Amino acid sequence: MTEIVERPAAAPRTPPPAPVAYRASVAPPAPTAAAHPTHPGVLRAADRPKGPFAPWSPCDPSTCLPSVPRGGHLRMARRLVALVGAVVVALLVAPVLPLVGAAGRERLVRRIFATTLHAAGVRLEVSGATGLRPDDGSGALVVANHLSWIDVLALGAVTPVTMLAKREVADWPVIGPLAARVGTVFLDREGLRSLPRVVDETADALRGGALIGVFPEATTWCGAASGEFRRAPFQAAIDAGVPVRPVSFALRTPDGRPTTAASFVGDQTLGDSLTRVLRMPGVVCAVVVGDVIDPTGDRRDLARRASTAVRAAA
Repeated sequence: MTEIVERPAAAPRTPPPAPVAYRASVAPPAPTAAAHPTHPGVLRAADRPKGPFAPWSPCDPSTCLPSVPRGGHLRMARRLVALVGAVVVALLVAPVLPLVGAAGRERLVRRIFATTLHAAGVRLEVSGATGLRPDDGSGALVVANHLSWIDVLALGAVTPVTMLAKREVADWPVIGPLAARVGTVFLDREGLRSLPRVVDETADALRGGALIGVFPEATTWCGAASGEFRRAPFQAAIDAGVPVRPVSFALRTPDGRPTTAASFVGDQTLGDSLTRVLRMPGVVCAVVVGDVIDPTGDRRDLARRASTAVRAAA
């Protein structure tokens, strides 16, 4: 809460603006994401280039991202060396993961993802519920908004999950090999014929106690705007009778300002996105783990409730 303090005007004709003072016991409000001034806007589903069912986002590097920062070359070189080292260690450790107990394997995977983020200059801040798994130990469908490749690493650093990801992720340097090593399932986003099979297989895995992670927007958005949640993954949660765990991501500068600079959008290459992040003074990935949502109602209603929870936390 803020307290408005008005000072007497020095002269009647030119009254100064009333300053705002914060009470000592109340912290200033946290910065919130504002609409990006150059964001291209969101088309109706019927007006989208590939039709209403294909993955789509209006976000594009030319309109949603700030200019490439000047300088930072030495910082980028230092972080790149650290990042390569982290990935090499991860690839060497991955073959022994099946030989480790479940608890030990989870700790190792979390450490791998957290170390990779740290090497890239990304600081992870997690709030909300402790971990992604429900208190009763059951499986859960973990859903989140999608801003960048950073999201995938951040989820793994919180609690390892089996990700459902677009097929192109398998070909990404650094991210692709890591994702494959931890069991990510790569999907053809436009292969609608295979969708019922994927839903059935996902439901079976959820019944078996798996944590399945998915980005229901189906593609990345810059953070100044967000996409609607697709309903198909939520059918798997309903069929399996397991809850949905909403997770919200926000990318900020080290001083707390929202930023789109670390987003990975449109036709941007992974190399360009990675270069931007490595050259930045730092990036904070704020993760809010929401309370589980019961799988009641139909998939439209469940998707709506999950979307509302994610956006409210962001």
